[in-house]
Amino acid sequence: MRRLSKCCLVPRGGGLPPEAVAPLARRQPAASLSATPGTHWTYRSGKVIVEAVNRAPQRWSGRDDGPGPEHLRWHHVVGAGGAADVAFLGFRSDEGVRRNKGRQGAADGPRAIREALASMALAAPVAAADAGDVEVTDGAMEAGQERLGRAVTDLLDDGRFVVVFGGGHEIAYGSYLGIAESARVRSGAKLGVLNLDAHFDLRADETPSSGTPFRQMADRERQRGEHLHYAVLGISQPSNTKALFDTADELGVDYLLDDHCGPANLAAVDEFVDRFLTGCDVVYLTIDLDVLPAAVAPGVSAPAAYGVPLETIQYVCERVAASGKLALCDVAELNPGLDIDNRTARTAARLVHRIVTAQRTHQ
Repeated sequence: MRRLSKCCLVPRGGGLPPEAVAPLARRQPAASLSATPGTHWTYRSGKVIVEAVNRAPQRWSGRDDGPGPEHLRWHHVVGAGGAADVAFLGFRSDEGVRRNKGRQGAADGPRAIREALASMALAAPVAAADAGDVEVTDGAMEAGQERLGRAVTDLLDDGRFVVVFGGGHEIAYGSYLGIAESARVRSGAKLGVLNLDAHFDLRADETPSSGTPFRQMADRERQRGEHLHYAVLGISQPSNTKALFDTADELGVDYLLDDHCGPANLAAVDEFVDRFLTGCDVVYLTIDLDVLPAAVAPGVSAPAAYGVPLETIQYVCERVAASGKLALCDVAELNPGLDIDNRTARTAARLVHRIVTAQRTHQ
C-alpha cells in the first residue's frame, strides 16, 4: 500500500491516472491552461480567451491506496485543463474582510480547501479541472472581482459546473458578475442567489467590502430594470442590526433565521428552499462558513455563537444540487490560520464533495 501521510499540493503536471482516463472520456472540446513567464495564466475554452487567473493551478495529490476505480479519490481526477464536468477556481482575497473589520487570513482558504478535498474518496468517477486562482494583491479587490467574474463566465459558457474556493465573502460579488454575464442568464434565464450565511451582507457602505456584495447585486439588478431574487438561510438576529433587517424587507429578501433551521424545523427548511427554487431557472449558491456553529467551523472571520447545524446545511446543499438548476457555487470565509484540527477546511471540503457529486448525479 502506498500512502502519503499528509495531503499536499505539488507543482502542476499530473492529474488523472491512466486507469481512470477511459471512464472519464468526454466528447466536449478540449480546453487548456498555458502561461509564459511574467504573464497571467490564460484559460482557453472553445473560442473564448480570458486572461483572469494570475496564480497557476497546482497538481493535486494525497492518499493513494492503489490503482483502479475502487480506490478513486479527488486528487486522482483533478487535472489542469482539458475536458471536465466541474471546474474549480480559487479566489485568494481577504481585502473585503479587512475593510469590514473582520479577522484576516481567508486569502489562504483556497489552498486549505483543496488539500482537505484531495484525499476524499469518490464513489463514482467525476471529470474535474482546476483553473488556478484569481489573487487580489495591493488591495485591488474590485479589479479582482472583475477578473473572477470573467473567469466564471468563461467556464460557465464552456458548459462547466463551477465551484469557487474563497477567500472572504467579497467573493460573492465576483461570482455574481460571472453568472450574470453568462450566456444562459443573458438570454433570459431567471437567476436566483441563495446565501447560507449568518449575515445579510447588505450594507450600503460607500467602500465595498465582504459586508456589501448582495446590496451591490441588488443595485446592479435594479439598474438593469430587474429584481434580485435573493434568499438567505441561517440569519443570526444578534449579528444583524434592525437597519439590515429593514433593508432586507425593502429589497424583498426571503430569509430564515438560524433559530428555525434545526432538525426539528425540517418542514420550514423544505418550504423555504422550495419557494426559492420555484422562483428561478438557474441558481448561484454561496456558502459563508460562519453560518455553522463555531465548534464545527472555528476557522472563520466571525465565528457563530449559535449557528445552523451541519446536518441542515448539507441537506440544503444536496437539495439545491439535486434540483438541476445549480450552475455555480462558492465557499467563503475559511481562515486556515484560525482553524482547529482543520475542522473548518474539512467541513468545507465535505460540502463541496456532496454538492458536486449530487449535482453530477442529477444533471
